[in-house]
Amino acid sequence: MTSRAPMLPADIRTARTEHAKLRDRDFAEKFQISEAQLVAAYVGHGVTRVSAAPDDLMPQICDLGEVMALTRNTSCVIEKVGKYENYHSGQHASMILTEAIDLRFFPRHFVSAFAVERPGDDGPKRSIQIFDAAGDAVHKVHLRPNSNIDAYTQLINKLALEDQSAEQPVEPRKPAEAPKADPEKAEMLRSEWTKMTDTHQFMRLTSKLKMNRLGAYRIAGEPFVRALAPEAVNTMLHAARDQAVEVMIFVGNMGCIEIHGGPIQTLREMGRWQNILDPGFDLHLRRDHIAEVWAVNKPTQRGDAVSVEAFDAEGGLILQVFGRRTEAKDHRPAWNTLVADLESLPVTEPAE
Repeated sequence: MTSRAPMLPADIRTARTEHAKLRDRDFAEKFQISEAQLVAAYVGHGVTRVSAAPDDLMPQICDLGEVMALTRNTSCVIEKVGKYENYHSGQHASMILTEAIDLRFFPRHFVSAFAVERPGDDGPKRSIQIFDAAGDAVHKVHLRPNSNIDAYTQLINKLALEDQSAEQPVEPRKPAEAPKADPEKAEMLRSEWTKMTDTHQFMRLTSKLKMNRLGAYRIAGEPFVRALAPEAVNTMLHAARDQAVEVMIFVGNMGCIEIHGGPIQTLREMGRWQNILDPGFDLHLRRDHIAEVWAVNKPTQRGDAVSVEAFDAEGGLILQVFGRRTEAKDHRPAWNTLVADLESLPVTEPAE
């Protein structure tokens, strides 16, 4: 954001009225404020500050019944309908784990939260919105017509903060970490890669070698990774739909990861966006933001975990897609074949 005199809450509300058709994120970008500052400007006007701590919020959200869970980054939005249940607390990571709502939270990024009520064509629209230190949305919970409104009211009564200021301080947004690799450690990376027994060990491996995910992919080479064209993501989505291969799609930001497990049924392109529009599950992907795509193979005790992973031009992770395994059926063999059939970019020799 450029340095300029901050907009006062009253000025934000006035400008919002004049640009009512803009989405919150687009309005915030246009006026060079954060989305949290936009929401905070309405404190006392249908918006209430509430505790952002997951251990406070999640048990209350579990009482809301059926809701829509929304998580996004700059290039992708995922929306799932279901109930929040099975909350597992953790100092560094927490989770909600159900068949429909599958979430991973990182509490240190839960900096501010608001209960938001706005007028809608069919009555009030209610949501819980959570933001990080930069004022970017970490996660949102949108109530649906059959949600428990009494529980929403109780959430506000129980979690409302004493500070109900309409101004929201924010910190500078941290850019995505640029790809980080050490070609001199490429052989060590490959050697340790073959010893993995769980996908979660990968981040510990790259940290130990002072690399990051994309940097490691760029030097690992086959059979560990394979570079694909940006169009491969769209090809993959169509193939998964056409072949009825169930997938797990991970979309997230620094504070939250939301996961869809199941089939892809309806794909609809709208300009720069590719959209999945299925019952209880929507995904909106900016195809033009995809700069790098990698097919990745990580060994685990339950067999190889094969993924397709897309990154933006700054090196930020947009989404990851894996094959899904359930008690009823293991879709991973079909998924592995699907990924193997995706066309590679021209091969370059990995650094030694």
